[in-house]
Amino acid sequence: MKMHRLPTVREFMDTRAYTLSPDTDIIEGVNYLLKKHVTGAPVVDGKGQMVGILTELDCLKLLTLGDKDHEAPSGKVRDFMTANVQSIPPNMDIYYAAGLFMKVAFRRFPVVEDGRLVGTITRLDILRAVRRGLDKM
Repeated sequence: MKMHRLPTVREFMDTRAYTLSPDTDIIEGVNYLLKKHVTGAPVVDGKGQMVGILTELDCLKLLTLGDKDHEAPSGKVRDFMTANVQSIPPNMDIYYAAGLFMKVAFRRFPVVEDGRLVGTITRLDILRAVRRGLDKM
């Protein structure tokens, strides 16, 4: 019986990981997400280590924390980002990654190999894998 290799995260991930610095002004961070048309960006320090992720959900805090005059709070990306980030390796099979997405509310996983950010994978990337699988049927 011949075993088929399962497709991996590496085959569907986006290697253009749009990143932010923890020292970036939060309003600049929001503008960056809007400009790049992404729902989140890994936050990487000066040594290239991922220290968090800024997501659209994190940015909603700006509205909920505004003052009575509807002024958004100021601060840096580090003040609003999610620091406890779940990442996945590029050699993970795409079906397992899809299962992880079913258990979490966020839309993207940073893809890390040997401690370095190598890309991101989103729910939309998983849909591309689904389509490819259905096209083969």
